[in-house]
Amino acid sequence: MPFANFKVPEKTLTPKQKEEIVTRTTEMYVEIYGERARDTTMVLVEEVADGGWGISGNVLTLAMLGEATPTGTSGA
Repeated sequence: MPFANFKVPEKTLTPKQKEEIVTRTTEMYVEIYGERARDTTMVLVEEVADGGWGISGNVLTLAMLGEATPTGTSGA
């Protein structure tokens, strides 16, 4: 069973963007393994709490990156 796990900062993707990740990842596996992979491909999009991730040994937050809401939302 093909499996992909995406870990993303919490509240940075809209439901539509998460759907696109699932759809496009599934299509990629189908291109590689053939149509037989469609029914068994699992894609997990996990949101990591703010401050629960980092790069190069440094904890990062959305405020540090200047990104408080997902693209296309008002944040309300």
